[in-house]
Amino acid sequence: MDILIIGAGDIGTQLAKRLSFERHNISMIESDASKAEYAREHLDVIVHIGSATSFTLLKQAGLETAEVVAALSNSDEVNILVCRIAKKLGIKTTIARVRNPELLGSDYALSKEEMGIDFMIHPEQEAARAILRLIRQSNATDIIEFEDGKIELMGLRIDRNSPFIHTQLMELPQKFGKLHFTIVAIKRGQFTIIPRGSDIFMPGDQLFIIFRKKNLKKVHETFGMKSAQIKNIMILGGGMIANFLCEGIERGVNVKIIESDMRKAQAISERYEHVLVIQGDGSNIDLLNFEGVTDMDEFIAITGDDETNIITSLLAKHLAVPRTITLVRKNEYLPLTPTIGMDAVVSKQQMTVNAIQNFIRRKDVALYAEIPGVDAEIIEFIAKKGSKIIKKPLSHISFPEKAIVGAVLKDGNDLVVPKGDTQIEAGDKVIVFSLPSAIRNVEKLFS
Repeated sequence: MDILIIGAGDIGTQLAKRLSFERHNISMIESDASKAEYAREHLDVIVHIGSATSFTLLKQAGLETAEVVAALSNSDEVNILVCRIAKKLGIKTTIARVRNPELLGSDYALSKEEMGIDFMIHPEQEAARAILRLIRQSNATDIIEFEDGKIELMGLRIDRNSPFIHTQLMELPQKFGKLHFTIVAIKRGQFTIIPRGSDIFMPGDQLFIIFRKKNLKKVHETFGMKSAQIKNIMILGGGMIANFLCEGIERGVNVKIIESDMRKAQAISERYEHVLVIQGDGSNIDLLNFEGVTDMDEFIAITGDDETNIITSLLAKHLAVPRTITLVRKNEYLPLTPTIGMDAVVSKQQMTVNAIQNFIRRKDVALYAEIPGVDAEIIEFIAKKGSKIIKKPLSHISFPEKAIVGAVLKDGNDLVVPKGDTQIEAGDKVIVFSLPSAIRNVEKLFS
């Protein structure tokens, strides 16, 4: 597939990396010479330097033959203009990154179709949605929803008091009875393990499980988890993500925001009367103590600086805040976050790229996602007639060792916890957890 990406920033670069890995033909346009050079050196793509508002440059970059145009620059105006031009030329799929929340509203003067946009993505809104899911489930380190929220993949960390410690995976049914979930991965230090029956759970392991959301209570009981009621939240950073959070957090929860910029602090204070806004340096331990950080149920660090977010989250953990949620932008930091004691980590870039990739692959794949800091991919395949995966028990299929079937959704969204005798039929949706090295072999089974 020929794909044109506008903007070689964090999101554009990460999307290009994933798509080129899937062997698509990628061209990029970037106005910043240093970003363009970085993309040339680190990605298998063709990069053009210049403004995407130039029709000549767009044609040179392959606009007329592209099947997908993803306009992901930092300028809403440029992104909308590129999509409008692309639609004028008959391009099938257009995607635009927007930052102005007004463009998302149903009451805006122009619909996204009138702007030539098939899929409109707002990175800050994607990050806020991920954080809100975590707030609602206080035990989780990660949450990904399937089938309109009916199915969940949840990350959770087991401590030294867990009944799972030193238990083999194959022993779980004997010890806990019928299981209402599938363990699809174990994150141990910096390593991601696709579990087998002989694997043993260790203290500090981060488990990833798939289950039907209606069985959440049973999952909590099995793992000895108690869902804490969130009453007090402190948020560091009063930018756009904080605004989305203020709209989404349930009334009755006490929200306190710390923002160093006077203008931002005043704006969010005027907009949300139910939120207490403090103008000050959130990395100052005296300020955090004075503002009652030790009384908080959750501390959420969402400034634009990774180092500030990480340090203040660790500081909050040191002050015995039950859970922290941390926004991290740099990919190189993500694998380190579990090893230094971080609770839940959210990557705005990764969430955005997940959403874009889902839209591009929507005909063959119901959902595609990656988890911050986990070297694996979660894909919800749609089994097709004639593919190798169907009409044989899973035990008779040569499934890659570094991948696992986490769940099978039959007609009527009936979730099947897969076993060796489980048979997949055409039309079934199959949730697979796979290390990157195995994903192509998995795709062959579904093609």
